Amino acid sequence: MVAIACDIGAVPSVRALGEADEEWKRSTLRAGWGSTQVARLGELVDAAGLPGFVAELDGEKVGLATFAERSDGVEVVTLQALIEGRGVGRALLDRVRARAEESGAERLWLTTTNDNARAFAFYQRWGMDLVRLIHGGVEASRRVKPSIPTVGQNGIGLRHELEFELWM
Repeated sequence: MVAIACDIGAVPSVRALGEADEEWKRSTLRAGWGSTQVARLGELVDAAGLPGFVAELDGEKVGLATFAERSDGVEVVTLQALIEGRGVGRALLDRVRARAEESGAERLWLTTTNDNARAFAFYQRWGMDLVRLIHGGVEASRRVKPSIPTVGQNGIGLRHELEFELWM
């Protein structure tokens, strides 16, 4: 994670990613995911080609969200807050939700891994429900992206994927 100096009381602003953000988007994805490709549900998705949003505080880029419009709703493919506890993730999800509503989607969803305990609480506070455990799901994703580590946050073994959703 990069150290970013921001006014403590500032509120993140969110805007659509633009052409000038492409290199930053790619480097942020690589820093967070090891490449621009993310795997979930045994499928590899190149997040560099997806639309998204950037969060800024005091003119500094502090967060990234990418999403995909699917037949069953809008999927949040990546969500990265480069600073924690400042409302970056919330601001990004709020903007993705607004975009989903604008497109007429009825469902917003995402998949995460079993080690992401802090995110579980965040997603539920934000209004999402845990709707599915994909037991052994990380192994299927590791087949398409072998660089996925076996141990994740807080020393927890990466084994399962969890799906959270919000009906609008």
